[in-house]
Order: sequence, then structure tokens, then C-alpha cells
Amino acid sequence: MPAFAQRVLDVVDAIPAGKVMAYGDIAEYLGEGGPRQVGTVMSTWGGAVPWHRVVHADGTPAPSHDGDVLRRLRADSTPMRGDRVDMRKARWDGVRSGR
Repeated sequence: MPAFAQRVLDVVDAIPAGKVMAYGDIAEYLGEGGPRQVGTVMSTWGGAVPWHRVVHADGTPAPSHDGDVLRRLRADSTPMRGDRVDMRKARWDGVRSGR
């Protein structure tokens, strides 16, 4: 696995329940790549991390084959606006609480 992919997965694994990051947020946080590169990492290696916490910038969730993404987001108590994440309330900036 490329080093960039591992860094993306490390960030995704750190997103707390109830929070999300957009694909572009992750690229910006890492200071490399872009939304498409993050999306490629997620589609190739993202199955072992909380992939449902990575969404589009407008709050629409990543597509899932079985529609499981909305159930997972709601189980995390992620703030929603219909079938979209409320990005103003749910966007995570990468800073862990308690630091």
C-alpha cells in the first residue's frame, strides 16, 4: 500500500463517531493529493476503516451498494439534514478533543 494511502486511512480511522470529513478535507489536512485521490484510496483500501465518515463536501454520503451508509451515520449520531450530513455541525477538523 502506498504511503499516501496509509496516511489517508490513518486520518479516516481517527474521525470520531458523529463527525465526518469530506474527501477534500482529508487531502487538505494531509497537505497532499485531492478529493479524487482520497476517493481512490477509500474505494481501494477503505473497507477496514469507518468509511461512512467520509462524505462529499455537500454532505451527501459516499455511495454504498446496500444503502448501509445512512444507517451507519445515524447509528453514529451524526447530525443529518434528511439524507445528507449537516456539515456545519458534523465536519471534523482533525483535532482530537483533549489535546
